[in-house]
Amino acid sequence: MTQPAEAAKLGELLRAPGYLKTLLFCGLVGIPVSLAAFWFLAGLQELERLVWVDLPHAAGFDSPPWWWPLPLLLVSGICVGLIVTHFPGAGGHIPASGLHPGASSPAVLPGVLLAAVFSLPLGATLGPEAPLIALGGGLAVALRHLTGTPETPMSTALLGAAGSAAAIAAIFGNPLIAAVLLMEIAGVGGPQLFAVMLPALLSSGIGSLVFTGFGRWTGLSTGNLKLNPGVEFPRLDIGDVVWSILIAVVISCAVHLIQHGGRLTAVHVAGRPLLVTTLCALAAGACAAAYALGTGLNPADVASSGQDTMGRLVGDPHAWGVGALIAVLLCKGAAFSLCLGSLRGGPIFPSLFLGAAAGVLCSPLPGLGVGAGLAAGMAAATVSALRLPVSTVVLVVLVLGSTAMMPVAILSTVVAFVTAELLPPGPPIPPVGRSPRPAH
Repeated sequence: MTQPAEAAKLGELLRAPGYLKTLLFCGLVGIPVSLAAFWFLAGLQELERLVWVDLPHAAGFDSPPWWWPLPLLLVSGICVGLIVTHFPGAGGHIPASGLHPGASSPAVLPGVLLAAVFSLPLGATLGPEAPLIALGGGLAVALRHLTGTPETPMSTALLGAAGSAAAIAAIFGNPLIAAVLLMEIAGVGGPQLFAVMLPALLSSGIGSLVFTGFGRWTGLSTGNLKLNPGVEFPRLDIGDVVWSILIAVVISCAVHLIQHGGRLTAVHVAGRPLLVTTLCALAAGACAAAYALGTGLNPADVASSGQDTMGRLVGDPHAWGVGALIAVLLCKGAAFSLCLGSLRGGPIFPSLFLGAAAGVLCSPLPGLGVGAGLAAGMAAATVSALRLPVSTVVLVVLVLGSTAMMPVAILSTVVAFVTAELLPPGPPIPPVGRSPRPAH
């Protein structure tokens, strides 16, 4: 009975001149926002290459020595601490509090961009998605002010979401994940969305497993809209399904501990931002140095978002020994926790990398393949950090470049999401510059 009424409301909205003008402006604003996001990301990449490749070579090293992250992250901590205490907006939102929708005030953009520049290329274990969301939303609102577009709560929310989506699409190279991600971050539908979506995700994932299994066992076909890419993907077995459930629970608990540590770090940073931010950044550098000392590998494996390292890991998972995988999980997990509460960036890429490393580490388990381990690990870690189940499934499929492991990704996502939601929440994060109130 509600469908005709809802359709009528949608028709009225689409016929409203104000909405159509906002929709047109959102389409146009994607052009300058995408250009700004491109140059921002390109600049971060060039700075990272300068700091971690060119400078070590100029100093006579084939790769960064074990101590390389220590001075870099010391500088990062000092600069971010100064930005947090002196710039409007405190350098952007604290990563431990999760991702937030756009529509940032243009006045906070300088602090957000500077904090990202002094965090990400210098070794923060964070990704660029949070500053990109703020950049896109802030630019969209700023352009609205320049053009004199009428300001309403709806237009501000739409512009912020549109600008953020245009910016975030630049890093994932896919407009679909940007739209889905912003929809879930903005909380469209509220808790009811998750209440409806989780059963739908779970049933569709299990249904896909059942259809796949019966198709293999009987040799029959029901007919479906599926193209043959000419590439042989590994088949899912019962072991992949069982292990993905167990992996999802364990990884969700581990990521919850990392986030709990990040929130505790943010609580301490709030009282004395400059000092504690510097100490936390230096401690994150010590984690990267300890990893390099213990394994002889590049400290950038820990002191980075993990995007490039994840490409090497997924491209040749067998090149990583058990000791190296355990070391990178422990050291990067600790550095991630410290950076979540002190520096500025986003949680997506470190979570994806930690999940991928855990999946490769578990892949020798009987009945579990590397593909299923990667899908289950990345899905569980990402949804536990983001609490965005639909975006997580799309992200994992996008990263793996195949839908073959989608059922395992869905199952792991739902199990990890429910596990994370049932775990006790961490301490609240106070505003920067304020100490938390003691409990009475």
